[in-house]
This record gives sequence, structure tokens and C-alpha cells, in this order.
Amino acid sequence: MDPLPRLTLVLGGARSGKSRHAESLVAALPPPWLYVATAQAFDDEMRERIALHRARRGEGWETVEAPLDLPAALDAAAGRPVLVDCLTLWLTNLLLAERDTASAADELARALERAGAPVVLVSSEVGLGIVPENALARRFRDEVGRLHQALAARAGRVLFMVAGLPLTVK
Repeated sequence: MDPLPRLTLVLGGARSGKSRHAESLVAALPPPWLYVATAQAFDDEMRERIALHRARRGEGWETVEAPLDLPAALDAAAGRPVLVDCLTLWLTNLLLAERDTASAADELARALERAGAPVVLVSSEVGLGIVPENALARRFRDEVGRLHQALAARAGRVLFMVAGLPLTVK
């Protein structure tokens, strides 16, 4: 595969292999690497998921938790390659905190432009299923779709993961 561009977007459904593949892309670069985690451990199941993600990464990774202020975490990367996992959880956190998601997306775009090393973004593609039954879920689906479109337009590479296999979209 070609060298990692400044921005790579890795999309896919649940358990499609997004995170594992994104980790391999970043780990092909010289360490140290920064893993920006957007998940929040509100229950035992999520704590277990987070622990499994941490355990599979080896030496050379630093983890920073950024459930809301993702742009600040990117700015603090200090020229290291960055993996952000994941944008859908970040957007969920913003919606639940009643933050202005459009402004947050604009701030993210500006932070990505300032990044001094490649950034790989992981996000779940949620627009392939049925129309959600409630307004918040529909808003979430729509905002994620808009965010993905904006980031895909900026990205040098966009991958769609299916059954652990990367399909190159861009």
C-alpha cells in the first residue's frame, strides 16, 4: 500500500475490523504513536471493550482520552502519528452534552489541517440501515453522515471495512 497520507478515514459497520486495521496503518509508521480515545466507560461492558483495545496495542502507543475536546488532543500530538477511535462516539458525546456539533466539526477540521503527522480517523458507518424511529437517533445518523462527507472530502484515503477487509473508496 502507498505511504500513509496526512488524513485517512476508516469507515465500517460494527465488528468490521475498523480499529484493528487503523492501528496497523499507524503502526507502520515510526513510533511513538498517539491513540486518541473518545469512548467513555460508563458500564462494565464498555470498560471491557476499552481494556481489550488497550491490550492489543503494544509498546510505542500513548493513549489520550478525549470524549469531547478532540481538536485539543490533536493539537497536543506534537508531530506524532495519531489514531482517533472513534468519531461516532465523539459525536454521540457532543450530542448528549448538548454541544454545537457543527462548530465542533469545524474545529476538528482546523485541527486536522494543523496536524504535523498522519492522522487516521475511525468511524462507524450508520447510514446503511433502516431509518431510526426517534428524532435523536435520526439526528445522530444525519450528523454522522455529514461529518463523514466533510472528512472524506479532505482525506487523502478513505477505506470501508467489510468482514475485516479494507475496500479503498478513495
